[in-house]
Amino acid sequence: MCVVVFGEQLMGQNVSALDRQQAVVLLVEDDPGQAALARRVLEHAGAHIQLVHVSDGQAALDYLFQQGAYIDPTTSPRPHIVLLDLRLPRVDGLEVLRTVKDDPALRTIPVVVLTTSSSKADIAQAYAHYASSYVIKPVDFEKYTCLMQTLASYWLVWNVYPEG
Repeated sequence: MCVVVFGEQLMGQNVSALDRQQAVVLLVEDDPGQAALARRVLEHAGAHIQLVHVSDGQAALDYLFQQGAYIDPTTSPRPHIVLLDLRLPRVDGLEVLRTVKDDPALRTIPVVVLTTSSSKADIAQAYAHYASSYVIKPVDFEKYTCLMQTLASYWLVWNVYPEG
């Protein structure tokens, strides 16, 4: 059983630093089924979540650096969190992570590696490149749903973000 509490349910107050602002979640996932499932779970998690999905590492970098199709910051706002798969086309997830954490304007954005890989090398490399968290996707639907709800609750309700 998974019980996750979101903003308004927390003793009548929203403890999130996002303060009812729409939270932007960048999901970098090349598997359309996994992306659809994540979208469905996060949409049920709260009306204050805007999920942006890109399916490869280059598109993630374009979005984060607001270039190419994502040049307009009003239609491509900076995310509050990045959920990043590792095995991606065009640019590998670890390279996306390294590039984000090397950039002073982006490095404070939490990047949660969300992958099927339980490789010790992948885990070590992700943390060496300053991943905020490393989570292995469960195969079971209920466990995956609970995981996504828990991630959303922690990062978008409980976590406090720097101003700016």
